[in-house]
Amino acid sequence: MRLRPSSLSRSLLVGALALTSVLSAAPAPAVAGPVRTGCFDPAITGSVEEQRLDNGIDGGPSVPAEILARSGFDKQVAVFTRLLCTAPNGRAARAIVQAQGEALWRTATHRAQRPQTAPALPPTDDRGLYWARISMSLALRQWQPGFDLGTSERAGLIRALEYSSRGITSSRFSAGVRKIVVTGFDPFTLDADVRIGNPSGANALSLDGQRWRIGGTTYEIRTMVFPVRYTDFDENMVENALAPHYRSGPQHADLVLTASQGRVGLFDLEVFNGRRRSVSSIGDNNNLWGGGTLAAPVVSPSMPAGPEWLTTSLPTARMAQTEVAPFRTRVNTSVLEIPAGETTPVRRPLGPTAGSIASEGAGGGYLSNEIAYRNTLQRDLLDPLMPAGHLHVPVLQFDLENKTAITDPTYEANRAAIVEGAHAILRSALT
Repeated sequence: MRLRPSSLSRSLLVGALALTSVLSAAPAPAVAGPVRTGCFDPAITGSVEEQRLDNGIDGGPSVPAEILARSGFDKQVAVFTRLLCTAPNGRAARAIVQAQGEALWRTATHRAQRPQTAPALPPTDDRGLYWARISMSLALRQWQPGFDLGTSERAGLIRALEYSSRGITSSRFSAGVRKIVVTGFDPFTLDADVRIGNPSGANALSLDGQRWRIGGTTYEIRTMVFPVRYTDFDENMVENALAPHYRSGPQHADLVLTASQGRVGLFDLEVFNGRRRSVSSIGDNNNLWGGGTLAAPVVSPSMPAGPEWLTTSLPTARMAQTEVAPFRTRVNTSVLEIPAGETTPVRRPLGPTAGSIASEGAGGGYLSNEIAYRNTLQRDLLDPLMPAGHLHVPVLQFDLENKTAITDPTYEANRAAIVEGAHAILRSALT
């Protein structure tokens, strides 16, 4: 989906970008939250996700603030908050949010594909983008403009920030190329460790805009990073983002690969995608639960009509042969189903049986499985011949001795190896 601003909005957008270049040269504080000026009310409580901006290890300094400072995204946050305070009306605010969201995405993908010099965090570190977006979302929530801004208008601005800063509104392809869509996810389980990143997001940042020449064919890759939040899925963010690339026309893709973080040491090519949510052990990034259990899985209220199970159409056998040391690549067919006429979940290593209810797809019962299902459902509804499916990348781990530092050589080498392996597996799908 691409948002097309009006002519006035275009003018405002150009002005916002010009002002950005001026303000970004000014020194900016290394803070995670909005600049504390008369334009913001810090007494307004942020979402659960936004409240983690001040979290440190064992009561220490804010980890998000350190990540923002060492990745340079603190400057993006400072520019955004200053621009908000200049907005004379809602239309100008919308243009600023749209421009700054897309600028944040472009900065993140550009950074991920260029060398960085210490003490800056390495290029593919996805956490700076995440915490910058969270900081900007909190700023929008606490913003006190000099004009009337209704609840729905504020929510619309936050939504515009989400879509524009995740690559969704800038996923247009060039003409004359084969088109590949790859997705990733935000970090999650941050209450357990606020330092966590997500290598599927790192992979997405490293690929956006890349052109690969394989066997005489030019492939262009566009990527997006999705939130780990049930609400956004319930509001059809996945369909809004991916459906335009399944419809006929110049933006029709040739392959869609969704990806997420899965199991330790494994790249899993997930074969069977289940329709339902069943995870009850963890919540999403706002600590909301999906509502299902293994014995009583539930369907998202916004899920389009479809079958209980869908199957990948990726060339999984060829992709699984890719060497990705030190990790292993496998085709995963195991599911957890409630057999027809029964109530107790049963593990099926080779896939579901006829008439069963999906307790866990091959990719589980969380949002990883759900994005895989929603993606392949769009395929079946709009272009059944499209190669589409889901890749679980290995878990990104810190050095076992590192309990406090935001990075370490093991963590960085682990992420680099996962990204390199994900690239190799994608290439194998195109050969």
